[in-house]
Amino acid sequence: MDETELAPAPEVHRADGAGLTGRTGYDPRFLAPGPWIPLPEPVDGTEVVVLPYTHFSVVQRPDRRLAAATVVAVDGASLVDVDRGGDDWFLDPRLAPDEQAGAELYARNDFDRGHLVRRRDPVWGPQAREANADTFSYTNAAPQAARFNQSLDLWLGLEDHVLAYARQWDQRLVVVTGPVFADDDPEYRGVRIPRRFYKIAAYLLPQPVDLDPSGEVSVLATAGFVLDQTPLVEEIVGSARAREVPVLGGFRTFQVPVADVADLTALDFGPLVAADRMPGLVPAAAPGDGVPLWRPVAGAGDLLL
Repeated sequence: MDETELAPAPEVHRADGAGLTGRTGYDPRFLAPGPWIPLPEPVDGTEVVVLPYTHFSVVQRPDRRLAAATVVAVDGASLVDVDRGGDDWFLDPRLAPDEQAGAELYARNDFDRGHLVRRRDPVWGPQAREANADTFSYTNAAPQAARFNQSLDLWLGLEDHVLAYARQWDQRLVVVTGPVFADDDPEYRGVRIPRRFYKIAAYLLPQPVDLDPSGEVSVLATAGFVLDQTPLVEEIVGSARAREVPVLGGFRTFQVPVADVADLTALDFGPLVAADRMPGLVPAAAPGDGVPLWRPVAGAGDLLL
């Protein structure tokens, strides 16, 4: 490709501000001795702001007033049971108010302030209480329809299923979560509401040392998921499309190739794409194309890890 055809490099601002000083955010070395896992970056030049918190970071899209991605380090061996507290949601002082969606988006409707980084995931080690409080930043929230039925329970519990699997070998997990933005997302109170969300879980998978005693004892493994809330979103915002049947079906969770998540979001997920377990575990969708089908997930037994 000619150099003039390349998309411009994304403009990334490192944030700092009163009340959150000293936050170091997600550590890309967290899965050592596995590979460095950097924060996702837009591949199309979209401007983002990186906001570090305790054990997680948010890659904020000021133009959408929501996070493009959140990345959290989960240390299963050091998790601490901390009370949820009073749900003290706050605007991040490192951003202008019009660069984040606050309380006005969620008032008097059927949208929940859905945690992107699940509240309990970064709550480990000596900074557990600080991490718990940090998850209530509005930059870590996204509008999610209150009636997700059983799929919401599954969506929120995906980390538990993957962590339980990974715990057989290693007690650490990296989870990337965010909305799937689309140009035709319906607008509501000045915010375009995403109709789908994605999640990528990364962990270390052991390798039989007797096959190659001099080689790696573990390799990076990943699994990708998409949840569709189309009909409920469009019901809440009053869209005529609420009467249509969505392509994926309402409030359903799918395990999908991580490469598909990268295409949907226009984000560079670094080594997470090549480490995807799904292509090697699912027959191709059609002879010769090498692309796995999107698989509906109804329970832990449906996961390919």
